[in-house]
Amino acid sequence: MNWPWCCSAGSTISPGNFFDIEAITKAAHNAGAYAGFDLAHAAGNVMLQLHDLDVDFATWCSYKYMNSGPGGISGIFVHEKHFENKALNRFAGWWGYRQDKRFLMAPGFQPDEGAAGWQVSTSPVMLLTLHKAALDIFEEAGGLAPLRAKGDLLTGFLEFVINEINSTKDEELFKIITPKSKAERGSQLSIVCKRNAKQTFNYLTENGVIGDWREPNVIRLSPVPLYNTFEQVFEVGRMLAASVDEN
Repeated sequence: MNWPWCCSAGSTISPGNFFDIEAITKAAHNAGAYAGFDLAHAAGNVMLQLHDLDVDFATWCSYKYMNSGPGGISGIFVHEKHFENKALNRFAGWWGYRQDKRFLMAPGFQPDEGAAGWQVSTSPVMLLTLHKAALDIFEEAGGLAPLRAKGDLLTGFLEFVINEINSTKDEELFKIITPKSKAERGSQLSIVCKRNAKQTFNYLTENGVIGDWREPNVIRLSPVPLYNTFEQVFEVGRMLAASVDEN
């Protein structure tokens, strides 16, 4: 069972919150600041409309929900309103130089058009190849919209199963600290384990469930719609219930 350890977009610690990008962007702009986001846990996980929300820039990795392998290639977004702004500070890199004049080796730096002008170094070909293969699978699945719909159902089912365990045991053994609203989370639940937390996490790992541990007692589980099933979610619930009796 392959359960990535990602937390949802915007979260930097454990809960898995998907923050209100539009509201944050507006607040930043009202204060005279740029709005930029680290979308490591959002790319391939939740729906993003960075251009429409007037986000200035964003960056993300691809080895989490985008399934592009360990050390996967990173990505960036730069709003098109900044494309012609030569006053913006940036690292001047070889691959960010204008492609049609790159080999003239002229002094200074002339950025390429679009987000490409922010590239710094050579993109590793093997990582790009793996990333393309992963994106092809996303395209074959119909894009992120149907995956997001299934992800909401999978995560909701995991939430239901955990609540059923608590009901059966007549106590809140597992407390979900990820927001209940689908609009405020992605494909992840962060769960406070109130009894023998680390032993419970190890029990899951020993039985093939790859989650993530956060001190002192939080287990993060991500039912990813691209390859996880409702049956697997049910099995994880069965293991959580069994771990209580085991430990």
